[in-house]
Amino acid sequence: MLSLDLHPLFRNNRDIELALRQFVFRAHQSGEPVVEIIPGKGTGQLRNRVLTFLGQKHIRKLYDRVEVSEANTGRVLVHFTPR
Repeated sequence: MLSLDLHPLFRNNRDIELALRQFVFRAHQSGEPVVEIIPGKGTGQLRNRVLTFLGQKHIRKLYDRVEVSEANTGRVLVHFTPR
């Protein structure tokens, strides 16, 4: 499973946006059914930023659904439609 840990980038909005964009496009191209984005637990601001990014219309077209792990709220799973 592909995974992106955002802990080292949490303060730089431009780096977060770029990392998310590259990761989602790479995951879409790879054919992985599920990938993991780790914003961390914290206050939830970074998770909300990730969910907002994933909710953009042009990004939304690339994946099937998003799931915030119930067991670990610091983990976002992105499900892709199998090719």
